[in-house]
Amino acid sequence: MNKPLIIVLAFLLGIHGLIHLLGFVAYWPLKEVPQLAYKTVFLNGHLDLGATGTHMYSILWFIVALGFLVATVAIFAGQSWGLPILIITTLLSGVITALDWNDAFRGTLIDGVILAILMLSPQITKMTAQLR
Repeated sequence: MNKPLIIVLAFLLGIHGLIHLLGFVAYWPLKEVPQLAYKTVFLNGHLDLGATGTHMYSILWFIVALGFLVATVAIFAGQSWGLPILIITTLLSGVITALDWNDAFRGTLIDGVILAILMLSPQITKMTAQLR
């Protein structure tokens, strides 16, 4: 995989991580985010987390944001430990976005694309070595 492609992928992963900060802000709630309305009921009305549970849910959004940003920096810096962090972060992201499918389904779809790229491209596992 060439360096420009790695840079583009790192940039897109970083953006995805920054978007997760919106979930943290919306579900804490620190500020109103029109695309992610504050609520305490998820899974299309089947899971009521209450205010405290929703705070915990927002913390997961923050952790995922940090995970994507750390993985992005690690991958861009050629660190092999960035890939496991990316995989774990993407799986967690898929879970938290699926819980609020009506508002965050795009994130779930993006997570699916990230995982598919990681699984289908053996070059991804070697990309960090190319940046050194």
